Amino acid sequence: MSDQNQMINSVAPLANVARLHQLIDRCKNRAHGLPGMGCFYGRAGLGKTTAGIYATNRHNACHVEALPIGGVKGLMTMIVMELGLRPARTTEALFTQVAQELALTQRPLIVDEADHILTDKSVEIVRRLHDVSGVPVILMGEESLPQKLQRWERVHSRMLSWVGAETATLADVDHLARIYANGVQIAPEVRQAVLTASRGSIRNVSTNLAHIREFAVTQGHGIVTAEIWGRRPMHTGEAPAPRLAQASGLRKGAAA
Repeated sequence: MSDQNQMINSVAPLANVARLHQLIDRCKNRAHGLPGMGCFYGRAGLGKTTAGIYATNRHNACHVEALPIGGVKGLMTMIVMELGLRPARTTEALFTQVAQELALTQRPLIVDEADHILTDKSVEIVRRLHDVSGVPVILMGEESLPQKLQRWERVHSRMLSWVGAETATLADVDHLARIYANGVQIAPEVRQAVLTASRGSIRNVSTNLAHIREFAVTQGHGIVTAEIWGRRPMHTGEAPAPRLAQASGLRKGAAA
């Protein structure tokens, strides 16, 4: 089994992976006449991109990450290349390539970082791809994406379902520990501490588990308990306090 397949199988049980998978399934299996667009949204760090990678493989989807540059032609070019085609020269020809290939293959289209394409032309072209091809089109983005999309009624009205990514669970910590802390046993109380310190962020959970594994390997521990971990800090996602301010506080304390 390839490393990529092992990773895909490992992330499969994550809650947000399941949510996106169910959203795409709902759009694929919708009743005749219903729209087939969906929105998967949530704040950074909740594992939306990881879910997108899994869904791409599970559903043979065309998955692109929108950029804040390039406009409609750049977006269409990325989709054409992801579909394995040679990009045409004009935007109109690129659109035709994408629409025809999606209609032929019935591959779902996932546009990650969709916040970057919130312009009249880009949003309308994606909506048109949905109408012409009939395939599920999933827009993935930040927490405010659903509200931003209200500006375009023809897109907003085609949303079959809105699904929000949720914060990490203890079950997610257990699954991620198999990836980022492989070979190290982490006691239940430490796993709970990881979840609490990570503030629900899948990214922070992964970072903390990797740090615990690094500590365990370096110190020769096969198991990490609360006693062994002690009061070592965990990653919360917050930036450290400015060192100048810390030094100033120390000087003031000394002067007092």
